[in-house]
Amino acid sequence: MLQSLMQPQEVEVFYIIPTIRKSLAQALKHQGMPQKNIAELLSIQASTVSQYLNNKRAHTITFPAYLEREIRQAATTIKTPTDVIRIIQTIIQHIKTSKTICDIHRQVSKNLPKGCDACFIEQLVEVKP
Repeated sequence: MLQSLMQPQEVEVFYIIPTIRKSLAQALKHQGMPQKNIAELLSIQASTVSQYLNNKRAHTITFPAYLEREIRQAATTIKTPTDVIRIIQTIIQHIKTSKTICDIHRQVSKNLPKGCDACFIEQLVEVKP
């Protein structure tokens, strides 16, 4: 799905979340968990878990090694689908604040302007509830 210019939110939905799920699925499988249980915990189809484990899905981007280690460590704490949501949200927040999202954005989006910091500029418009 390499596009000419993607919004950061598209990068998150189409690339980051699936890659986090893939890393979690791999870690859980390595811990000896059956694919069916992994699918239930991640709230995805068993066929999706199979595709993650066979590198047929979510293989477009790569995370830094330290982030992969953190995901593997976090997988050891998963007991419920709610734990998965918390872990994914924590990882996404880190990816955003550490500007790792910029590196990932460059991996998947053509023509991203050099020095792009659009995700980190001051708020240009005040949004009122």
